[in-house]
Amino acid sequence: MIHKEGRISVLLTFFFFAAVICALFLLVGMSILTVVFSILLFFLFLFIAYFFRDPKRKAISSSANELLASADGKVVIVKEMEENEYLHSKAIQVSVFMSLFNVHVNYYPVAGRIVYYKYHPGDYLVAWHPKSSEKNERTTVVVETESGTKVLFRQVAGYIARRIVCYAKEGDTVAAGQQLGFIKFGSRVDFFLPVDSEVLVKVGDKVSACRTVVARLK
Repeated sequence: MIHKEGRISVLLTFFFFAAVICALFLLVGMSILTVVFSILLFFLFLFIAYFFRDPKRKAISSSANELLASADGKVVIVKEMEENEYLHSKAIQVSVFMSLFNVHVNYYPVAGRIVYYKYHPGDYLVAWHPKSSEKNERTTVVVETESGTKVLFRQVAGYIARRIVCYAKEGDTVAAGQQLGFIKFGSRVDFFLPVDSEVLVKVGDKVSACRTVVARLK
């Protein structure tokens, strides 16, 4: 199934590629070059459609203190640092990089109430760059759980990504595994957790959205 954020892109790509192929056959006629180029465009279209896939996901955990992965990808950062946008305190940062081949739908990692949301325009450093969380185009969302714990997470655009879609609205109540938004092409999701959290992943681990428990909150 194609995600709603990609349906127009996929449709426009289909008509554009079809027009190019028709023009080639009209101008050049049947030739090896025309056939090979048409096949390449066909497989490129399949990849674009595949990129915008929207698999059905269900949160594997109903525990309020377990934080689930918000995205498919590879853990590239696990470190303690100072979070200065909202928490203004030390936090454990866990970052997941999404390659072009990962599902790019993002999900809420915990259930609770959205107490903060902000969109930041910015640069387009490669998503694994240490400063991309501070300098790139990004969104910041903070969810307060039933126990009062505040979890901050960010969608971060990468070098190729040029559009972040986020459905968060302050005051909304959300469930773990509910769709948060979509990032088009290579990108990253960051979590900022209380320092007493038990982190269950390490750098290099591959995680699956809604299926991998990233940490346990105290």
